[in-house]
Amino acid sequence: MAEITTIARPYAQAVFKLAAEQKALKRWSEMLGLAAAVATDPEMAKVIDSPRLTGEQVLDIFFAVCGDKLNDAGKNMVRVLADNGRLNLLPEVAALFEIERAQAEGTLEAEVVTAMELTESQKKELAAALKKRLGREISLNVKVDGSLLGGAIIRAGDMVIDGSAVSRLDKLGSELMR
Repeated sequence: MAEITTIARPYAQAVFKLAAEQKALKRWSEMLGLAAAVATDPEMAKVIDSPRLTGEQVLDIFFAVCGDKLNDAGKNMVRVLADNGRLNLLPEVAALFEIERAQAEGTLEAEVVTAMELTESQKKELAAALKKRLGREISLNVKVDGSLLGGAIIRAGDMVIDGSAVSRLDKLGSELMR
């Protein structure tokens, strides 16, 4: 996994630099997200790996699927990856780009998995607490997973807070086994 990130990072940084110069971070996020989704589609993966198709044929199909959602610079980026046999890196390039974008914009996306749906006031309180702790604007992505029984798991950047009931019960069980 680290190897993929290491290989993808220069591409993501180059795209981010270009996007920042163009003042088009949002547009590039959309293009990279689409290109990553296309590249990871199982049917497209077969096309990309097909020995019967030339590189240009693969790109023609790729660009046809993307339609007019990729501008010339976006197509050029995909072409560079394809020429280097790196189309499989698109999801990682997109993810690294989003990290760079969030840092530049001073935002951070936090994933919150809860046992029950949060109210709007709970979401606001949680976002405010995370903002205070991390010093960045927080965008919450809330999911519900009833198997947690209670509590929540929060992932923000490289920080993970597991306050789920399942986790607490596991810890209690471990302590009792000692």
